[in-house]
Amino acid sequence: MVHHDDDTRDGRAREAIEQGRVTLGIELGSTRIKAVLVGDDHVPLASGGHAWENQLVDRVWTYSLDAVWDGLRAAVADLIADTERRHGVRPSAVAAIGVSAMMHGYLAFDADDDLLVPFRTWRNTSTGPAAAELTELLGYNIPQRWSVAHLYQAVLDEEPHVPQVRFVTTLAGYVHWRLTGRKVIGVGDASGMFPVDPATRDYDADLLARFDAHVADRLPVDHLADLLPQVLVAGQEAGHLTDEGAALLDPSGTLHAGTRLCPPEGDAGTGMVATASVAPRTANTSVGTSIFAMVVLEKPLATVHHEIDLVTTPAGDLVAMVHCNNGASELGEWASVFGRFATALGSDAGADEVFGVLLREALEGEADGGGLLAYNYLAGEPVTGLEEGRPLIVRTPDSRLTLANFVRTQVYGAFGTLSLGMRILAAEGVEVDAMYAHGGLFRTAGVAQRLLAAAVDTPVAVGRTAGEGGAWGIAVLAGYLASGATQDLGDYLTTHVFADAEIEVVHPDPADVAGYAAWLERYEAGLAVERTATEVL
Repeated sequence: MVHHDDDTRDGRAREAIEQGRVTLGIELGSTRIKAVLVGDDHVPLASGGHAWENQLVDRVWTYSLDAVWDGLRAAVADLIADTERRHGVRPSAVAAIGVSAMMHGYLAFDADDDLLVPFRTWRNTSTGPAAAELTELLGYNIPQRWSVAHLYQAVLDEEPHVPQVRFVTTLAGYVHWRLTGRKVIGVGDASGMFPVDPATRDYDADLLARFDAHVADRLPVDHLADLLPQVLVAGQEAGHLTDEGAALLDPSGTLHAGTRLCPPEGDAGTGMVATASVAPRTANTSVGTSIFAMVVLEKPLATVHHEIDLVTTPAGDLVAMVHCNNGASELGEWASVFGRFATALGSDAGADEVFGVLLREALEGEADGGGLLAYNYLAGEPVTGLEEGRPLIVRTPDSRLTLANFVRTQVYGAFGTLSLGMRILAAEGVEVDAMYAHGGLFRTAGVAQRLLAAAVDTPVAVGRTAGEGGAWGIAVLAGYLASGATQDLGDYLTTHVFADAEIEVVHPDPADVAGYAAWLERYEAGLAVERTATEVL
């Protein structure tokens, strides 16, 4: 019977692929470009990926555009091969495609559509003066990562490329533009370029006028809106794959021109979709190179906080975002060290096995980390006011240095800065019923989920697609477009995507909560050590 069910399932998947009842989601993450093929039942059928890394060039975190397209082609080729291997057919017809990528940053083009300066990613912390001035001007928190902060910093620095700027977009907006010829952006991604008005689901007109008056003749256009992509909301058609776009994405010719695309979205928006967190009082967290939490608000915040971004869902509803530049990368570095140690001992354990063993060991650690502190600051961290980062392990002579305490503290370190931001939202009276978590850190069942529940003192839910993350989320948004659904996005996710979802909820353990609170108190005090390290190292 099991074999029969498997054969039936495989047959349905093959039929869906042959008939084009599938969607393709592509996400350009910080360390991996991932492509996922999803059936009309929203179940992933195949995937492909390509590893890449940002480069620090002239003190600017960047990716080359050649690396973007080489990586996209590699991920799509891997997906096509995986589809053929699993289902015996190549995905030549696709109902819709979606592109997602890291939010924010600065991609500036001239009148000939040529890139003016290397891509400046969200990870750069060089726009402090612009961000501070714009926050004061607009009465709205403008973080250093935001596109408008990068543009205005270039204006303040009188960079020679500014007079030539004719278009500014995000990475997802750029890829979508090259695939379709349309300069558009999803509202969630747009809200990380310039403030969005939830009432209009577009850039805030009053704040645009205030910016235009302030900048006056220092930009080559009279209106900032003329430099920005057009804003679209989830469910709207955002163009079709052109012949040129199809060749860029898949030189083999398997994917055909004419396929519809949904609005390109940022990784925050796709994370909300991937965790069904688009309704008020829902929240999600995504853990990767960076870590952020998104809380859908019932009402606007009373005060401007530099630690809190205000962005939107892919449908345009207001969201409080706690974004931390540093996530699980340092934990991954330590896993590599232990993996090499295992290899030196003659073990053939793979990277995932090593990572799983370490995470499970963390549960044996003391609730307060045994007196150890870990700072995961590979890059600067605006939430704690640091322009540069220095990864640190700090302990007192009487601390208990065990493997369990060490790994537990590393996991705590990935959540530390996030906790400080969430504390601000709690003080604003923001309430969360449950936090949905996704990202590779949660593939090891029950570990990071339990420790995150302690860190935010809120139930944490993880679904079966937790490891798929944003690539699956943007594929779902493509499916929302392809379905022609008239429901709002939240209802569509509840009734069509997550109705039968397997979700595990872990409630905070009181001992873990108390231990983490004690650890966080030391962590906050120990930031003085981190600041000193940036000054002397």
